[in-house]
Amino acid sequence: MAASNFVDYVKIYCRSGKGGSGSVHFRREKYIPKGGPDGGDGGKGGDIIMCGNSHMWTLLHLRYTRHLRAGNGENGGGQRSTGSSGKDVFIEVPLGTVARDPESREIIAEVTEHDQQIVLLKGGRGGLGNDHFKNSTNQSPQYAQPGEDGIDSSIIFELKILADVGLVGFPNAGKSTLLSVVSAAKPEIADYPFTTLVPNLGIVAYRDQQSFVMADIPGIIEGAHEGKGLGLRFLRHIERNSILLFMVPADSDDIKNEFNVLLNELAKYNKELLDKQRILAITKSDMLDKELEDEIKETLPKNIQSVFISSVANMGLVKLKDLIWEAIIADSNPVE
Repeated sequence: MAASNFVDYVKIYCRSGKGGSGSVHFRREKYIPKGGPDGGDGGKGGDIIMCGNSHMWTLLHLRYTRHLRAGNGENGGGQRSTGSSGKDVFIEVPLGTVARDPESREIIAEVTEHDQQIVLLKGGRGGLGNDHFKNSTNQSPQYAQPGEDGIDSSIIFELKILADVGLVGFPNAGKSTLLSVVSAAKPEIADYPFTTLVPNLGIVAYRDQQSFVMADIPGIIEGAHEGKGLGLRFLRHIERNSILLFMVPADSDDIKNEFNVLLNELAKYNKELLDKQRILAITKSDMLDKELEDEIKETLPKNIQSVFISSVANMGLVKLKDLIWEAIIADSNPVE
């Protein structure tokens, strides 16, 4: 996925349709000069509806959309004729998209299933025609209800990548290289920080024709939860991943400390991320001999499964995929 074609944030001004007015009308036929009121109701205004589409991966199609307006309901007519409803507006979004209030930042709705539909702004109700207001003391009401106004509001759409496993690490930890080796994804790879500026997805083939989705997420730096570096632009993508694969290079000065810094950034952003299953991969391990690898093992956190890998040398990747698959199975079948 080209970086220029990946859009995960848009803000759109939306307005639902106004309801049509009820009709003031009286039945007038030959030989029935005073047939009484028969004004019909106004039609309902159109809704603004968010709809999930599993075939989409980005909000690119909404990048240049600034305004969306649903249709207004038509006015009622004679002979109790109800006006037509206004046309609804459907906003198709990738799975994992949330709609957010721009002022309060509260989540209005989120879409996680294909064809799931959520009404963001309801259209105004149509007004009642004068037929509804006749009674024993008022046989010829000369009034009807106006239609309700629609609702207008700006809405922020944010995409949170849906993947089975998300790669978490500092820049140059080898995340993009791993994704390019275990899947058909072709992320940009270079020896400088922030090569990855947008999330990349890859489908990783596993045994017995099974597979899982891996997301390469832009590298974390200390203070990311405060917006430093790429900050909040990428942290929200981690929220949707079932498994977090922490990646620390073997030539790091202090692997355990680097892991704790990464974990701390996630905790400060959203404590619920600490509830996700975690795996630690020591990357670039082809530079280690057996003695140095054993020394590093003694310093690793004890409460997390770890594996030594090298994407370039194709080392430890089978074991890594086994650990990931076991974690996915455990996540889909939680112990009650």
